[in-house]
Amino acid sequence: MNDKQVRLGVRGPVVGAQGLGCMGMSEFYGPTDQDEARRTLEHALERGVTLFDTADMYGMGANEEFLSPFVRAHRDEVTLATKFGIVRDPADPGRREMRGDAEYVRSAAEASLRRLDVEVIDLYYMHRRDLSVPIEETVGAMAELVQAGKVRHLGLSEVTAGELRAASAVHPIAAVQSEWSVFNRDVENAVVPAAAELGVGFVPYSPLGRGFLTGAFSDAAKLGDGDVREVFPQYTGDNAGHNVTLLEPIRRIAERHGVTMAQVALGWVHARGRVHGLGVVPIPGTRRRARLDENVAALGLDLSTEDLAELEPIAEQVHGTRYADISFVSAGRE
Repeated sequence: MNDKQVRLGVRGPVVGAQGLGCMGMSEFYGPTDQDEARRTLEHALERGVTLFDTADMYGMGANEEFLSPFVRAHRDEVTLATKFGIVRDPADPGRREMRGDAEYVRSAAEASLRRLDVEVIDLYYMHRRDLSVPIEETVGAMAELVQAGKVRHLGLSEVTAGELRAASAVHPIAAVQSEWSVFNRDVENAVVPAAAELGVGFVPYSPLGRGFLTGAFSDAAKLGDGDVREVFPQYTGDNAGHNVTLLEPIRRIAERHGVTMAQVALGWVHARGRVHGLGVVPIPGTRRRARLDENVAALGLDLSTEDLAELEPIAEQVHGTRYADISFVSAGRE
């Protein structure tokens, strides 16, 4: 068991220094062995992982329902994070709409509480910003959920530094969740410094580049049906052909330390958190116990100054954007 802990935000929850992203247990990355996924949840808790991350849009509610028995069985040990704001159409699951109006915030929270079968959500995120609604209205409605005892702490996902400041003026924010990896460092320009200044924790998602940084695949288009990674520009076609060459420094460092590429990538994220002086809890997703063990072991890796210098130039050389449409994420609006 790893006993390293991090506090998210000045008055936020204290959690294990690495969390678990649960999205892939329901959809997006191909077929899932549900029994192994359930065993992975239990094993994660045994290994000191206490922050479990889901969202109402993962499986259109199915991921929350999947997590419910595990969360209820370990309610006092688990910090449960879920999100609202991305609305999917059951008739066209690929279609997305953003909603942040107060009425929707309240109804989304009630729906998540029902699916999870819990009385309170530990960390409730605005998944994406609804640009048609003032962020003060959205966060104000979230704050009402705290006052009503239905939510303990508030979080924001993929926001700009300005949005974080505006939200923090309405109610304390415990954590910002955004993509942050050795390939994608846009958040370091403004959002990470703002979080450090405001005393907000950071929860990097996709710290392993959706698996690309582990060397597990070289072109997402070859992963098969049902794998969403083929729509991410960085991991397909000519971009992937170029970007796979950027993995060589990660591979060399892994060989020097006798660890895996995944552990180097995670070690880098933790190191950047120390550089910026804020609590960082990455949430790599996995459905298998062996991968969970590999990821948690990264907490024991200390990358040298030379290692970090070798990794420093990578992000600027990456070809392709994080998403095909970046208009709804912070990198597109900072």
